[in-house]
Amino acid sequence: MEKKRTEAGATPARPTPARSRDRGRATRRRLIEATARLCGERTGAEPSVVEIANAAGVFPNQVTYHFGSKDALLVYAAFLGLLHDARRIERIGRQAPDAAAFRRNVARAVLAMPSLPSVARALAAGISKPELAPVVDRHLQLLFRQSERFAGRLVDGRGWGVRRPLGAEVRTFWSTALGAVLLVRAGAHGTVADLDLAGALTVHDGPAHEGPGRD
Repeated sequence: MEKKRTEAGATPARPTPARSRDRGRATRRRLIEATARLCGERTGAEPSVVEIANAAGVFPNQVTYHFGSKDALLVYAAFLGLLHDARRIERIGRQAPDAAAFRRNVARAVLAMPSLPSVARALAAGISKPELAPVVDRHLQLLFRQSERFAGRLVDGRGWGVRRPLGAEVRTFWSTALGAVLLVRAGAHGTVADLDLAGALTVHDGPAHEGPGRD
């Protein structure tokens, strides 16, 4: 009987605020993941808002509703791809038999990451559009923290040393890699392959106390 009264015209219950937030978070996630996938599939033009919405299964106006602009969504998607790539780099690093192989293998893998072009565009957007700078900074800080935790566990577990504070090691490494990509995209002569990225790492074999400082 209760079901019949509801079907006959009773006003359906409105979604609770918590349910609306969950739905909104799910939509944001779908948009970010769809954008990251589309950007990974192409190396040239950026996907359009309509293409992104179709891939995520939402309406195009959801892009601006949840992110304010397509540029902001592209930043989120670029760093999602970068963080996924960074986890793959961690697996490569764990397989290295010694510190020299770690430096060499990690540097080579980072320069070949498919997410780097999208991240370079995100960094450029953060420079040209100040409203995006905080979004870029939050993602960079997340990358630095994730990388520092990984490097710290690996260095401690292997008994390796590092010749500068680990936070500076991580920031120097990623700044060098991302800076190289920006230079190439800006038209600088050469390619990222010309960079000695392994030289930006000071991880070395031997007890950790041999290096002058881990914070």
